[in-house]
Amino acid sequence: MRTTLTLDDDVAVKLKAATRDRPLRTVVNEALRAGLAALEKRVPPRTPYRTRGFDLGPSLVGSLDNVEEVLSRVEGEGHP
Repeated sequence: MRTTLTLDDDVAVKLKAATRDRPLRTVVNEALRAGLAALEKRVPPRTPYRTRGFDLGPSLVGSLDNVEEVLSRVEGEGHP
């Protein structure tokens, strides 16, 4: 089958590099076969990654709701 293709510049550069010792027709057919096979291949569903949580105990600096207050407790009032 004959057809005309319009290639993007980056694809044309890669194709030209790949055809140094082989005919263009061979390289294009191989690339299309590999691409079509990859499209048809079904990817198995991945199992979700789970992490186990654990209790760290109470906060050593009290409530963490006010960041300014926590920093002043940890660093001291006179810290710049």
